[in-house]
Amino acid sequence: MDKLKQIEAFVSVVEKGSLASAALEQDITPVMLGRRIDALEKRLGSKLMHRSTRHLTLTEQGTVFLDHCRKLLADLDVAEKIISEGRHKATGHLVVSAPAAFGRKHVAPHAPKFIAANPEVKISFNLTDRVVDLVREGYDISIRIGGAIEPNFVAIKLATNRRVVCATPEYFHRNGLPKTLNDIADHNCLSFNLQGGQQRGWYFQQGGKPVIIKADGNLDCNDGELLHRWVSEGLGLAWRSTWEIQSQLASGELITVLDDFALPHYDIMAVYPQQRHLPAKTRFFINHLKEIYSQPGYWTQT
Repeated sequence: MDKLKQIEAFVSVVEKGSLASAALEQDITPVMLGRRIDALEKRLGSKLMHRSTRHLTLTEQGTVFLDHCRKLLADLDVAEKIISEGRHKATGHLVVSAPAAFGRKHVAPHAPKFIAANPEVKISFNLTDRVVDLVREGYDISIRIGGAIEPNFVAIKLATNRRVVCATPEYFHRNGLPKTLNDIADHNCLSFNLQGGQQRGWYFQQGGKPVIIKADGNLDCNDGELLHRWVSEGLGLAWRSTWEIQSQLASGELITVLDDFALPHYDIMAVYPQQRHLPAKTRFFINHLKEIYSQPGYWTQT
């Protein structure tokens, strides 16, 4: 028989003053309630109360045990309340990873409004272009742009995004437009280096299959914001996300090429370890970003 049910039965009978009243409250028969108390006394090897049809008297051992049982049930109620509130009220320390440039422009700036609405949350950011190990490094959530998702992780789409090859009109005027993926080899490609985590090349699709094209040039770095600056200055081709260059595409400052080979989806995602109950702090922050990103004109105005 469940120990907790036995303890609840004992406390209820004492507080109600009779088996009948306690049984009515717990919606079971007095016989069933009596069996639970009998089982409790047998397990403890001690008589807790003297019972008759009209009277109920605690033994000395029963009085001592009652105090401990009441404290145990009260502590359990508090623990359950804390966990329940944690699912519906954002509290605690939220640790977030995001790509450096994207995090500076589109994640961290939205934290103050979130904290204003959820004052019991503290947020720590690590802005880096490398893919972090969420579990080993202690992150609650990682904002990622495209890429494969590891098993046992959940990815929630925050916004639509594509990866495109782009450059300034002046650059293309000097060097011509690439028409095929092989033409990339004839251009100065601005790309991440080993420290930036982009080791293999640029990703495309051709004939319905993914392909990787080696991208070489006279400038590379480990910072996406620096790459964006270089391509905007007309120094070469870059493989950039539409979230970053949308306003420049609209104004004509940058032009995309090889669009027929672009990956169909390279979306902005929130990634977190798979778990039965997602903490409210994580769930609320994901919804906070989704709501902001879905506002009309957000990506062209920022």
